[in-house]
Amino acid sequence: MNDYDALRDYLTRHKQAEFVLTFEEIEEIIGAALPRAAHRASWWDSLRSPDIQMPQREAVLAAGFKAVRMPDGTSVRFTKMKKPR
Repeated sequence: MNDYDALRDYLTRHKQAEFVLTFEEIEEIIGAALPRAAHRASWWDSLRSPDIQMPQREAVLAAGFKAVRMPDGTSVRFTKMKKPR
């Protein structure tokens, strides 16, 4: 179990196709503080460097979402990915 399994589980249960969570809400979900790196947009980019293991990215993708840090720098937009036909 990694620190972001709770985020994966939360996203899996979420029914909306797109929604925003603040960093505070994400910290409540995972039960821990986000690292300083979470304030960088690239840390949330679900499609960046797929060869580098990043537990937050793995959790988001496993739930079928992509994540993008919002311009306000304090929240993340999660968008459900379309399933291939």
